[in-house]
Amino acid sequence: MNFPVRPTLLRPDNFTPAERTPWGGRRIVDVVKRALADAGKIRSDAIVGESWEVSVERDFPSITNEGVSLDAIIRADPHAWLGFAAARVASAELLVKLLDAADDLSVQIHPPDDYAALMPGEGGKPESWYVVDASPGACVYLGLTTGVDESRLRAAIREGADVSTLLTRVAVAPGDFFVIEPGMAHAIGRGCLLVEPQRVKPGRKGLTYRFWDWNRRYDSLGRLDPEGEPRKLHVEHALAVTAFDAPRDDAMLARSRIRAGHVDLGGEARLEQLSGPRGPLVSSNVDVARLGGTGALALEPGSFRALTVLEGVARLRYDDFVLDVAGGRSAAIPASIRVTADLANAHALLSAIP
Repeated sequence: MNFPVRPTLLRPDNFTPAERTPWGGRRIVDVVKRALADAGKIRSDAIVGESWEVSVERDFPSITNEGVSLDAIIRADPHAWLGFAAARVASAELLVKLLDAADDLSVQIHPPDDYAALMPGEGGKPESWYVVDASPGACVYLGLTTGVDESRLRAAIREGADVSTLLTRVAVAPGDFFVIEPGMAHAIGRGCLLVEPQRVKPGRKGLTYRFWDWNRRYDSLGRLDPEGEPRKLHVEHALAVTAFDAPRDDAMLARSRIRAGHVDLGGEARLEQLSGPRGPLVSSNVDVARLGGTGALALEPGSFRALTVLEGVARLRYDDFVLDVAGGRSAAIPASIRVTADLANAHALLSAIP
């Protein structure tokens, strides 16, 4: 089947079940997608930990308003949708989520794609975090602190100690952006609302290994219950993929964080590069830029792109085709076309795989 090669709007309610994300909150619905909830286009009473905004993964695939999967559209014309990446993959490597942490997430880590213990169909999951909103005192935990080696980390896990104290605690504010490469221990703290662009190879399941989960127990519905069961940990795999020789503390933050600050919604339209092969945060895994303000911006061809609009409206123009992407919605943009984005008091993230 042939599909038009043009920007494509995706359904706004690709939410994961609450039992999958026992730490989930209300702000994806109440903040980012409030207008959609008010219009009855999504459930307004949902606890949502994750919204998979742009996805070709089998568990939670993105679907268009017409009921067609994004994966099917891309596979119908991979060269048009993926550009140069079509030589190595049959569908998109990009996964973009919204994530709302009403409670602390587990201390975890992602393996590299060449980790020897990966099974067929498994892969790594390099990711990035863009902070949309942060409650007072909100933080993330990123990288092991100076002096923490494998024996000390292993002992803390075995003894049920507070493993988060062995990581660098980083206060966050809206506009902060982080790149989390394979081998870096991390945890998202309570009070963080994020956009999370990730790279997951198509056809593979991106793995997360948990070191520690705050000694919590849950019932069968994912609710906290002191008489329940702990979440599964993956201690040996987590330790095996940890980059103990990576930079620590300030040296780590210099390579992993950029503080972009607030967006001037009424200012002149601006595209700010956050990560990619040429920086400012150098990454071969995630290429992320922020769009903000009012006015026109050219989105050049090259890679499959995802536009996630957080506030305002981005009107995408391609030849005679026009697509309005309002706050709380995401669109997929083919690699082969040049698109003009007319921003109106907009705040958006443009994500791609280099």
